[in-house]
Amino acid sequence: MTISQRYQQVLERFKAIMPDPKTELEYDTPFHLLLAVILSAQCTDKRVNMVTPPLFEAFPDPESLAASDEETVFQYIKSVTFPNNKTKHLLNAARMIVDKFNGEIPSDLDNLVKLPGVGRKTANVMLSVVWNKAAMAVDTHVFRVSNRIGLTQNSKTPLATEKTLVKYIPENLLPQAHHWLILHGRYVCKARKPECLDCIIKDLCKDYSTKVAKRV
Repeated sequence: MTISQRYQQVLERFKAIMPDPKTELEYDTPFHLLLAVILSAQCTDKRVNMVTPPLFEAFPDPESLAASDEETVFQYIKSVTFPNNKTKHLLNAARMIVDKFNGEIPSDLDNLVKLPGVGRKTANVMLSVVWNKAAMAVDTHVFRVSNRIGLTQNSKTPLATEKTLVKYIPENLLPQAHHWLILHGRYVCKARKPECLDCIIKDLCKDYSTKVAKRV
């Protein structure tokens, strides 16, 4: 099987069972999605979704958050991972949006990554989810799953994984593929105990075929 054939078949099967995948982060505006994605770093979406409703109500826009202070914001997000750093990120990102971007969320990678707490992964999430752009956000799930399946060949960094995925996945499918790989990694191809027997792509997976070969 060629690498192109592997991609084609993997994507076709994911599309068949998840024709319209969505982020599991709950949000109502691009600004609130940005806050949620910043909070989700090394934290579960479930936990983030528990703390964001009152946060969103208190701070409906960048201006209201920019005018707040660390002590106030911390109380809303203290149950997430690294709340002290994330408090600073949220406040400083809101202030930069107000001061440098006229209260609007940047819609390009170069400006998004200028925001405090926003790295390449977070920026790509915003681009694909909000603006449906051909961007591939590589988190731990995407990084792990891509290597296991054989979509990438022992990529050492998220950026290397991103470049390979973007090369082989059609542009129009990149926003969906991001979610397919995340959800597959979260619920099937888990880090410690992948549920290979329930996997719809196990016959396409390099890791699974290696395991089968070792048992023979």
